[in-house]
Amino acid sequence: MPRKRSTDNGDELLARLGSLTAQARERAELQRTQVELAIALQRGMLPRDLPTAPGLHLAVRYTPATYGLNVGGDWYDAFTMPDGRIGLSIGDVQGHNIEAAAFMGQVRAGLRALASVTSEPGELLGRTNELLLSLGSELFATCTFMRLDPVTGVLESARAGHIPFVWATADGKSGVVDDEGGPPLGIEPGMEYPVTRHRLTTGGVFVLLTDGVVEGPSLSIEEGLDQVVRLAGIAAVAGLEAHALAAAVIKGAESVGHEDDAAVLVVGLDGPGVRPPDRWGGQGSGVQP
Repeated sequence: MPRKRSTDNGDELLARLGSLTAQARERAELQRTQVELAIALQRGMLPRDLPTAPGLHLAVRYTPATYGLNVGGDWYDAFTMPDGRIGLSIGDVQGHNIEAAAFMGQVRAGLRALASVTSEPGELLGRTNELLLSLGSELFATCTFMRLDPVTGVLESARAGHIPFVWATADGKSGVVDDEGGPPLGIEPGMEYPVTRHRLTTGGVFVLLTDGVVEGPSLSIEEGLDQVVRLAGIAAVAGLEAHALAAAVIKGAESVGHEDDAAVLVVGLDGPGVRPPDRWGGQGSGVQP
């Protein structure tokens, strides 16, 4: 009789293990499906085409989160505005789930829609901030928005809690833009976002990125930014194409051991319409800080 109970207990244990295994597989499949849905949603909201203009070089790279089931809300965008100038944005939504990916789409769509009302970067971020607050979401986003005149090379930018961008010029100078930013979007009403003017010179580049490119367990954000500065400086001096620089920057993101999305947007300009750098009342063009 004891032997019979031992067999029964063994069978019951195997049955329980089988049931738990089946449940675990179902949960894993559900989570995998949710991640795939979020990634598809995220990619579907990113622009398929980038604007073109004489002498303008734009390149992007995007890598989704590679840690566990994380799916972030990083985005980039570039579009032609009614006056012919180019709107550029990059940002990151707090959170790693389907809600973050959907909120990212709302932010990007809001920026595009409001850019038809005002293209001034500071005012545009302020209006977008109020729009997001009106939606009642608990999420928030960091963002950089730029307005570029491809004829003159004049670029105006405003930041909402986002990491600064990197600049480099063909004469060997490079660095991180030291401008004044405002708070993230979707936290407090009535926020103001200072605008800084720059001049993009022939052969120069600006590199916009999200923190997944430069910050992670293996690298501090300062070290990560320094790494991008070196890459941008080499690329500008060597005259490398924007696509090559974007690929090198996203490749370098592997060294940070990031658990987040990584997005890179490279802006370059050449042609006779670009004048030498000067001062515009704020940070210089990436040539003369």
